[in-house]
Amino acid sequence: MDDLKILVVDDESRMRKLVRDFLAKDGYEVIEAGDGQEALDKFFSIKGIALIILDVMMPKRDGWEVCREIRASSKVPIIMLTAKSEERDELLGFELGVDEYISKPFSPKILAARVSAILRRTGQGTGNEIMEYGGITLNKVAHTVTVDGNNVDLSYKEFELLTYFFENRGVALSREKILNNVWNYDYFGDARTIDTHVKKLRSKLGDKGEMIKTIWGMGYKFEA
Repeated sequence: MDDLKILVVDDESRMRKLVRDFLAKDGYEVIEAGDGQEALDKFFSIKGIALIILDVMMPKRDGWEVCREIRASSKVPIIMLTAKSEERDELLGFELGVDEYISKPFSPKILAARVSAILRRTGQGTGNEIMEYGGITLNKVAHTVTVDGNNVDLSYKEFELLTYFFENRGVALSREKILNNVWNYDYFGDARTIDTHVKKLRSKLGDKGEMIKTIWGMGYKFEA
């Protein structure tokens, strides 16, 4: 599979480089644009762009204008970046069809996790179906997991749960969000289902199970 193309639009070259470096580590091909007009030119001339990371405040044409024009003909996922945190800006973004809304300053690691989660949600795989993190290697195609080179036997749901943690590493995840994404239904009971699976997964991962950290009163976070 070819690497998925991601268009990163920001008038600050330093910011584009920071985002590009993190996304490149995950196997994405990054295309850069320094203003709104350049973003539109590249989006409509380059085939196969899978996702757009779009800054709001830019010269020539701002992020809102770019979003409106792209949404007139495309449903490509859009993550909007802004230095503002006002609710009205966020609401405007969602009205225009923005998929995620991230305020600056932000963690590039979190942004990369959001990208992976959105592409998974929209049915697009990453360019690299083999993911490695903290000594754990997960092969999404072969449905196998190894820890420091040793095979680990996981059930289907344990594998799906670990995959979801991988694709959202560094992100605090509520139990409800994990259940809705891994079990694919709205959950209206207690948290024992997710807690039981996490306990089993931790046990099978051995020392690496410590990377699944409990956030008391909320859920879990996966990080080395």
